[in-house]
Amino acid sequence: MHRLICHLIPGARRAGLIVSLAAGLVAAAAADESSTQIDSRALDATASGTTRAALADDVPVVADHAMVATAQHLATQVGVGILKDGGNAVDAAVAVGYALAVVHPCCGNIGGGGFMTVHMAATDDAPARDLFLDFREKAPAAASPTLFQNDEGEVVDGLSTDSYLAVGVPGTVMGLEEARRRLGTMSRKRLMRPAIHLAENGYTLRPGDINILSTRSDEFADQPNVADIFLNDGKPYKAGQTLKQPKLAADLKAISKKGTDAFYKGRIADALVAASQAHDGILTKADLAHYTAEWREPVRCRYHDKTVLSAPPPSSGGVAICEILGILEPLPLADWGYASAKSSHYLIEAERRAFADRNTYLGDPDFVDNPVGDLLAPKHLAALRQSIDAKAATPSSEIEASLGPREGTHTTHYSIVDSAGNAVGVTYTINYLFGNGKIAKGTGFFLNNEMNDFTAKPGVPNAFGLVQGKANQVEGGKRPLSSMSPSLLLDDDGKAFMVTGSPGGSTIISTTLESMLNVLDFDMNLQQAVNAPRIHNQWLPDVTRVEPGYLTEDTRSTLEKMGHTFEQVDSWGADEAVLVDPATGKRHGANDRRRPAGLAEGF
Repeated sequence: MHRLICHLIPGARRAGLIVSLAAGLVAAAAADESSTQIDSRALDATASGTTRAALADDVPVVADHAMVATAQHLATQVGVGILKDGGNAVDAAVAVGYALAVVHPCCGNIGGGGFMTVHMAATDDAPARDLFLDFREKAPAAASPTLFQNDEGEVVDGLSTDSYLAVGVPGTVMGLEEARRRLGTMSRKRLMRPAIHLAENGYTLRPGDINILSTRSDEFADQPNVADIFLNDGKPYKAGQTLKQPKLAADLKAISKKGTDAFYKGRIADALVAASQAHDGILTKADLAHYTAEWREPVRCRYHDKTVLSAPPPSSGGVAICEILGILEPLPLADWGYASAKSSHYLIEAERRAFADRNTYLGDPDFVDNPVGDLLAPKHLAALRQSIDAKAATPSSEIEASLGPREGTHTTHYSIVDSAGNAVGVTYTINYLFGNGKIAKGTGFFLNNEMNDFTAKPGVPNAFGLVQGKANQVEGGKRPLSSMSPSLLLDDDGKAFMVTGSPGGSTIISTTLESMLNVLDFDMNLQQAVNAPRIHNQWLPDVTRVEPGYLTEDTRSTLEKMGHTFEQVDSWGADEAVLVDPATGKRHGANDRRRPAGLAEGF
């Protein structure tokens, strides 16, 4: 998930990476004409009124029939092309997924995994369907709870992030093919053709692309096979130059021709296992051959007059979002206003409580009995709401998982709505920017370091600062707990209203949630909703992170007197969202200002 919170990353190298990335994205926003700027000075006046004034010129892209929003403009155009050719939203999602693996290599992937939330609109022949596809990575079978600890039981820094032990069994290829097979209408060859063309013939790099590539250029130089692809004669690429990826093109051609077997049983699988074994990893051919993507029931809850569909375990996102929304539901947020002291106080306190539950109870449903019903029960949500002191912050040290003790940033998101009203949200990841930074010899894609999302040791923070429990401990064949939250909102007629989601690690939950609140409670248009400054609390560490412009001096002073502690962070997340105007049926699209290389486009 997207690592933009530098103080959460242990180790000087990773801290430097995140600082440079945040600076790069800010610089890219200034350099790329497609970005939407927010004047932070204007935001420093009053919480609600002036923020709205600063966002007044931000308007979504509007189209009559269909809309695609992704973090990379070429991938968006691929999706729009599929829809124009008669494909449905799932067809477009598959094509976009492969295209992002080429044009957004930090985060788009075939070496990672993710989630897909789908609403298939009712037809004359079939009722509407709501589905969720889990293609999250799995731990290799040889993994154990002490995998990242030394003989003294101490967590070894870097093992779960930089080594071959960090690599989980990739799920993206299986997931995209499973979605296409069950819900798509076009051939795999047709859907993969644009990605193969982009990899083989190259694409022109923009400033936003360069600023992301530059975050790890020094590391690319240390690995000849990576440098051959992502450096230009040993030097970092510059805007205007063309990036070609012939080895990735070969990988994609093999998958296009032979399907999932090409990745999980053929030449690519052999290369992944050989690289793992050569570098003290534990990935085997059996791990790859036995990988499956799973269809699950999405988490479902109500907020105001909308139905929320989101990601179930092994994602924590849907449960946490619905838990926070359930706590906030009766409160007059609209009257209090965006970024006001009251709204912020209750949002922080609701997030604090939901993350305590998230970090304690949730894990892979094949290994853990997730108490989703108990966490989202009205009585439980009311009790959490009543535990909030209206005039004072609750120290995180006084918050425990609310059901009692339990025994025993890098990602990308895209949203699509087609002309029939089918809606798809996909969030997929290789964890850090460019995963573990390694490419198996003979292949052309980065490997994930998703194993870091497990609990290396109960009570020890992971790279996000998340302090998790035994439910998410490392086990062979297990999927690590995720915060990825591709989410859909349906109106009272059961039709798609909004698709939203984001990268950002643990901040994915707050970003996705706040985009909903901004539309439903604070009356923002879609572009304003994704551009507005954000706030995030995850229980531990006991600090609330804020983006520039969220807090005025008066609001911050009020909240600090109540006991809140804040840390300003330059930027996080990248919400790529689509909304259907219930009055006109027009599709609204919004590319987050934090991803200037992205694009919302429709027809």
